[in-house]
Amino acid sequence: MKVTVVGAGAVGATCADNIARKKLCDELVIVDIKEGFAEGKAMDLMQTAQLEGFDTKITGSTNDYTKTAGSTVAVITSGIPRKPGMTREELIGINAGIVKTVTKNILQYSPDCIIIVISNPMDTMTYLALKQSGLPKERIIGMGGMLDSARFRYFLSTAMKCSPNDLQAIVVGGHGDTTMIPLTRLATYSGIPAAHFLETEALKKVAADTMVGGATLTGLLGTSAWYAPGAAGAALVESIVRDQKKIMPCCVYLDGEYGQKDICIGVPVIIGKNGWEKIVDYKLNEEEMAAFAKSADAVRSMNSVLSTLDI
Repeated sequence: MKVTVVGAGAVGATCADNIARKKLCDELVIVDIKEGFAEGKAMDLMQTAQLEGFDTKITGSTNDYTKTAGSTVAVITSGIPRKPGMTREELIGINAGIVKTVTKNILQYSPDCIIIVISNPMDTMTYLALKQSGLPKERIIGMGGMLDSARFRYFLSTAMKCSPNDLQAIVVGGHGDTTMIPLTRLATYSGIPAAHFLETEALKKVAADTMVGGATLTGLLGTSAWYAPGAAGAALVESIVRDQKKIMPCCVYLDGEYGQKDICIGVPVIIGKNGWEKIVDYKLNEEEMAAFAKSADAVRSMNSVLSTLDI
């Protein structure tokens, strides 16, 4: 089995590292446009094989997609990262052209692959990849909700002084500072509602911290985060290649679900060998549905920029 990661930057390299260490494929190809960059990352990762105990063959390629032929899954991380003060909307003009070209190149050599989109603004890039590819909607998946939910668990575990592994907490909606919706009502600690352990104001703070989680890291690091995004992408790959049927919050195409149509946005889905296999209805209450509709409006506003671009 072959997996391709497009983009050898911090997120792509971290995703590739996780894929190799989890032994998710026999062959892993890393592609980048910068001369020698992917080859160098592949060589560096291959030199960890004996130390980490994996036998995956990792190959780097400078924009040569023939090496990606026959990939089961392709992860798109390419594009410029968000810089301090930059909104995801500002990224559209640059990253849309990149994602369109990458999607075309991937499908030229791997027409049956499943595509995972990490590039920002993620909801809009997922929608673009779907529309440009012509693939069945189940084979295009945006990673954002996985990352946002991991951050939700982190802030919740910090507030509750417990392990994030004992928490179930999910974020739906757009992958943006003002569009994501941490579902505090449904968050649980070993099956017990988190509200039994935290006061309302504490839960509100957890939700607020989650929503600016990406911006907080961008301010601290001077660039976008990479460990958690890379790990989230690899977790998605794992559920696909091992047909785990895990429920994961992902950006997928809605056709009436959650009251929305013709949009890619974060909802809980079952992930297996065919991509996303079913959208799970969490029965949001009236307030949550209103927030979801507002989030969808914001994502559509970003999507509308695509029609103004010469791509």
